[in-house]
Amino acid sequence: MSEPMRVALVGATGLVGRSIVNECVGREDLRLGAIARREMALPRGARMEMFVADPARWGEVVESLKPQAVICAIGTTWAKAGRDEGAFRSVDHDLVLDFAGACRKLGVRRFVAVSSVGADAHSKGFYLRVKGETERDLAKLGFERLDILRPGLLRGRRDGDRRFAERAGIVLSPLINPFLGGRLRRYRAIDSQTVARAALYLAMRPVRGRFVHENAEILRAARHLPEPVAIPN
Repeated sequence: MSEPMRVALVGATGLVGRSIVNECVGREDLRLGAIARREMALPRGARMEMFVADPARWGEVVESLKPQAVICAIGTTWAKAGRDEGAFRSVDHDLVLDFAGACRKLGVRRFVAVSSVGADAHSKGFYLRVKGETERDLAKLGFERLDILRPGLLRGRRDGDRRFAERAGIVLSPLINPFLGGRLRRYRAIDSQTVARAALYLAMRPVRGRFVHENAEILRAARHLPEPVAIPN
């Protein structure tokens, strides 16, 4: 009997993380181990492991899971960070890098990280600069395969912390997206479930290298994720 691929997910309670959990329902070719700092309800039919632990112990969870790939969907918002630059950086940079470094030391070869459109270590904007610095520092860790996803505005049900401008952007995205062509296509709104499918597909890819995926590449990867299949006896 073929063994399912082992994938660890950190940041399971966020928008993309929950979408990844939902996408794994019914899949027997993947064994998902979801890691979070707080409890979350698993969807009906979910056959996966859920670990609630302090970030300082996430490495221990990864060590026990022995995943072939890790998906990192850690991230906070400017509002949740109390509009404090240090608090934001401690999550979106420091926590991500600490966890990724622990994974690398434990022998994890494939790492998929969800970043943001416009991430640039030299950006004048603090948010995009931190995202870019995180991408830069992840690349230094030496994973055999590193995938960076840079989605545009994420559509999906979030825990009520969206700002007015963000909510308005999502509502208007069906009207705005068609006008965002050429280089602006990467700023189009995109469904969190699409990002989830792309992350899972890329986690399964064995080719070595460092890859950056913006909206067009995310959509392409999502379409290539095989439909759920049963493992033959």
